[in-house]
Amino acid sequence: MRCLPALVALLVAVLLAPEARAEKRVALVIGNATYKNAAELRNPRNDAADMAAVLLRLGFEVVTGSDLDKRAMERTIREYGQKLAGADLALFYYAGHGLQVSGQNYLVPVDAQLASEGDIDFEGLPLALVLKQMEREAKTSIVLLDACRDNPLARNLARSMGTRSGQVGQGLAEVRAGVGTLIGFSTQPGNVALDGEGRNSPYAGALIKNLVAPGKDVSAILVAVRNDVLQVTGGRQVPWEHTSLTGEVFLQGAPPPASGTPPAAVAPDYDKEMEIALWNAVKDSKSSAVLQTYLDRFPSGTFAGLARVLIEQLAREAGRAAPGPRVATLPPPGVPPMPEARATNPLALARALQTELRRVGCEPGSTSGEWDEASRVALRKFVRLSRIVVPTEAPTDVGLQAVAGQKGRICPLECGRGEVVADGRCVARSQTRRKVAEPRRPRPRFRVCLRRHGVLVCRWIRR
Repeated sequence: MRCLPALVALLVAVLLAPEARAEKRVALVIGNATYKNAAELRNPRNDAADMAAVLLRLGFEVVTGSDLDKRAMERTIREYGQKLAGADLALFYYAGHGLQVSGQNYLVPVDAQLASEGDIDFEGLPLALVLKQMEREAKTSIVLLDACRDNPLARNLARSMGTRSGQVGQGLAEVRAGVGTLIGFSTQPGNVALDGEGRNSPYAGALIKNLVAPGKDVSAILVAVRNDVLQVTGGRQVPWEHTSLTGEVFLQGAPPPASGTPPAAVAPDYDKEMEIALWNAVKDSKSSAVLQTYLDRFPSGTFAGLARVLIEQLAREAGRAAPGPRVATLPPPGVPPMPEARATNPLALARALQTELRRVGCEPGSTSGEWDEASRVALRKFVRLSRIVVPTEAPTDVGLQAVAGQKGRICPLECGRGEVVADGRCVARSQTRRKVAEPRRPRPRFRVCLRRHGVLVCRWIRR
């Protein structure tokens, strides 16, 4: 019996070990359809109900709400925030009306009127409120908004603002995600999404179909969602994401390890299309250093053997005493023929360039492949600081080659207010308090003696 407490303690420790704990997943799903001061929306209630069912299958604890007024939305979000404590993965799905005012996004409760400019602060619910709850409590956060519909309440608000009506934008405004967060819109910022003719909206239908795909990372899932929506809407609606995730997120289990020959090594944050984009950018170079940038990222990549052959060939040519006629050489025996690279995918080229800009410290804001103003600013900053000229601010092979060829940070780290640089990263000033100074060692003393009026006077003096 004396061993029983120790046995119980051991059992509790095993059950609570990180490896043994199931991942904590918490989701909030809201569908607002029956608006008191606008026409009823066809899909949001169905979208929310079907999304909640899918998320339950994926192991989420789901907080749901339908046709919520302002107080009910605040109460539901507070409940969600309380359940998020210690969550590994948080997800928020919203279907209903939303709008942007002065670049800030608001979700619209069903009792909103928005008859005047001052109403938005009291009748709208800031998206930032939900993001704050999620990013404070959860390790990883996913936000999916089907709120870019044609909004009559936004038009009413714009009319009431007169000459300031331009502050009320169409659809939702672009959002920058914090670290570990992915934000997805049903269509691009500033655009209007379609309601659809069936049970679900095009975006919700594609999410419901693809979220349960086994072994697919959430980024790959959202690519499939985008393709489905493009097909259903005839290219009129293009879902958009901004991600600051720091790793892969699998909703339906990670893929099993491949048996047999291990796959080619792929650099972090790169995929196959981006590897091809980098190879196409460097393959025709006559510089070993440029070719080496590919090997640095893909030592076992598809074109690694060919890259090494080309580097060896350049080294032999550089070692010749006198220039002679150039003779084509074959790869050494034992080197298998290398596959030819496909033409570069423009989206992959942009993503590769954004990834390399981020590596050298010139933050592009996103590595989604959408070449926006933040990406152009990052490239301009790289050009200014590296003094390397690129032909255009658009993604090109020349630009990718130039950035990929840099070994270290080019753009200095820029920290926000209240932060300082420490060990190559931004930390709060409170974390950089000086260490307690060691007691100062006494300075050495020496004796000085002077004779005054026949009297010898001596004094100890410190240096």
